[in-house]
Amino acid sequence: MNRINASLLLSVFTAGALALGVASAAQAAPVKNIVLVHGAFVNGSGWKPVYEILRKDGYHVSIAEHPLTSFADDVTAVKRIVDQQDGPTILVGHSYGGAIITDVGNDAHVVGLVYIAAHALDQGETEAQNGKLFPNATKAVKKTADGFLSLAPAFYPADFAADLPKAQAEFEAISQEPTAASVFTTPAGVPAWKTKPSWYAVAGADRIINPDLERMYAKRA
Repeated sequence: MNRINASLLLSVFTAGALALGVASAAQAAPVKNIVLVHGAFVNGSGWKPVYEILRKDGYHVSIAEHPLTSFADDVTAVKRIVDQQDGPTILVGHSYGGAIITDVGNDAHVVGLVYIAAHALDQGETEAQNGKLFPNATKAVKKTADGFLSLAPAFYPADFAADLPKAQAEFEAISQEPTAASVFTTPAGVPAWKTKPSWYAVAGADRIINPDLERMYAKRA
């Protein structure tokens, strides 16, 4: 699986609460802003269950809807959301979204990072290089003539949404956002997790990111 299941939702909330508590202790104002950043092959609507949990508990939640057309485009789109926050902010990234928050997290507004089965790259690393060291399980990736990737809908439920109801998984399969292949080969810049608090939730049966790669990320971030 790779989509966020119930236990990972709880991990998001728990890790986010920890981050908020730690960050609040160092800030004059309490941390109420959370920005949720989706990964490849999906759009921001996948965050709805997390949004509902966090909103219920009084947090100001923003969901980034970045275009997946290039890493630079995605970083710019998420920074635009961060710049609109009033006060200190926590970033939560899922899958490729982790690479984005690793960069955007250097913004002065950001006081903590939460990685959910996500790439937490170090400077100079790429997702493609790390994927060769820790191969994933899916064989369902398709590429268009103009360099965009997607998951074959027939395999999407098992490879990306195994914990979701069948109808929801099938809907996400046909509504997925194609992702520029270049995002996986763009070297990371200076990682925010080296200087800011971060938390990591590993998905032990992930088929998109090798769980051993996630454990490596979690150990160092």
